Amino acid sequence: MSFDLPSANTGNLSTAVQRNQVLRQTYMLLAASMIPTVIGAALGVYMGLGQLMRGSPFIGMAIFFAGAFGLMYMVQKNSHSSAGIGWLMGFTFFMGLMLSQILSRTLGFKNGPEMIMLAFGGTAAIFAAMATVAGMIKRDLSGFGKFLMIGAVVLMVASIGGVFLQIPALSLTIIVGVLILFSAYLMYDLNQIMQGGETNYINATLSVYMDIYNIFTSLLSLIGIGGSRE
Repeated sequence: MSFDLPSANTGNLSTAVQRNQVLRQTYMLLAASMIPTVIGAALGVYMGLGQLMRGSPFIGMAIFFAGAFGLMYMVQKNSHSSAGIGWLMGFTFFMGLMLSQILSRTLGFKNGPEMIMLAFGGTAAIFAAMATVAGMIKRDLSGFGKFLMIGAVVLMVASIGGVFLQIPALSLTIIVGVLILFSAYLMYDLNQIMQGGETNYINATLSVYMDIYNIFTSLLSLIGIGGSRE
């Protein structure tokens, strides 16, 4: 597996061959990014990181936002060099560590492993569906991104409020909202790559990775609502 370094002069990519190259490199890097994610998740579960973060939810949220946004900034800052790939691998490892919180909680259910595999299968199905839709839409959806960003801000504010309010109905609404929003984001981001709106495969991988991450966690949360403890 090899990656061509993104060029700072790729803004004029327009041919189908060039767009397909960006898409192919994005898929390859996305697959590679799953390795540190799995390692981070396994390490986090082994260390009991999830239990520690649940014991101090506000500190856990602060660590998540600081780490996630800080590393995303470094990925984007270095997206035109090989350092960007390194920062992306570090980011996905960190997100794997953060994923251990919901994974350890799910593994506490009698059918925890099956629930995780069901969420994984559902995520794969949504990815396939959104990729198909993105390929069918033959126009630039840049304007659609503004509405998605507004939805993301609303959900972020609601999520922070949910930590304080602890209202089950609000939590369920947020989970469903995240699932719908990031499914739409996945379609949008893939369409941007296919139509030449995103020409840097490191940035593209970062966007698609976050879409998949949020779809998986929201699905796992929904499935976990109906789970039963041992």
